Amino acid sequence: MKFSISREALIKPLNLVAGVVERRQTLPILANVQLVLNGQELALTGTDLEVELIGRVQLPEGAVQQSGEITIPAKKLVDICKALPDGSDISIQLDEQKLVMKAGRSRFQLSTLPANDFPSVEQAKGGQVFSLKQGELKRLIERTSFAMAQQDVRYYLNGMLLELGNGHLRMVATDGHRLAMATYIGDINVDQLVQVIVPRKGVVELARLLINEEEQAEVIVGSNHIRVVTTDFTFTSKLIDGKFPDYERVLPRSSTKVVLGARADLRQAFARTAILSNEKYRGIRMLLTNGELRIVANNPEQEEAEETVAVDYQGENLEIGFNVSYLLDVLSAIHGDTAKFSLSDANSSVLVEEADGGNCQYVVMPMRL
Repeated sequence: MKFSISREALIKPLNLVAGVVERRQTLPILANVQLVLNGQELALTGTDLEVELIGRVQLPEGAVQQSGEITIPAKKLVDICKALPDGSDISIQLDEQKLVMKAGRSRFQLSTLPANDFPSVEQAKGGQVFSLKQGELKRLIERTSFAMAQQDVRYYLNGMLLELGNGHLRMVATDGHRLAMATYIGDINVDQLVQVIVPRKGVVELARLLINEEEQAEVIVGSNHIRVVTTDFTFTSKLIDGKFPDYERVLPRSSTKVVLGARADLRQAFARTAILSNEKYRGIRMLLTNGELRIVANNPEQEEAEETVAVDYQGENLEIGFNVSYLLDVLSAIHGDTAKFSLSDANSSVLVEEADGGNCQYVVMPMRL
């Protein structure tokens, strides 16, 4: 293996791939990144056995003198590239199981491990294939991923439901206290309804990769894996084997009270009252009267915050408690000027959505205060 590459061309795929590589590994080779040079294309691969990411870069004519493949420590390669001056040209050569990198007056010799020992995630067999813009896929993830559980014993909640139906792609996340759902309506054709659970790390990594909003991404959903392919990378993640809760049953259907309010005003009022809420439980009380919402927070130090926001509401008075962090997450995720809250009583969940429709719905369970 022998080739030359500019620092900027190498650092782009390297940064993508290095995010997947875990530093503390039981297998030393998993701390490495695999370099495969084939023709004019250099492919860099990182994996933690759950998620695999391949970043690709096309090398200019004359840059490749000899193809080959090898694995080298990912963190050291990233650190070297970051430390080199902007505009550096790097020559890379494999010299008897050592990788020699030269740039200007700098020379680095890195240890290697054979590429044959590098594990590859099995190919996703068959499955459903569809394409959509990267920006659409990223929007679905950003509007739902905050509701995923973290290290819950119900392992199927530590990820996101991806549902494919004829004409729609839906993502749903819940941690048992709140639920987020976003839908993309588009040209998706499937034989039957498909539901898979993508693990948390896969969701987070994929969101990080989707940077060219107008470019297409091809998505392949298999029985054990999901794969996303663009011109810059191929991302593969194992799926969680489990049954996701029936989210349809969670959505409130018979709400008797509807509150409309300016999203920005509500968000700021919740953020200010949150300062004096109980640090552990984050509880606030919402007191609804005609045309007005009072938000009250207390904490064990006997401190209190109160905000009053004008809202569009006509009906009987209602007092209900919520975790303010959950409401802030929702108001940050939705767009549009007006937020719509649909609720029934102090013991029922609230459904939050954009007043002018939109394709996102959020459910937050109440708290007893």
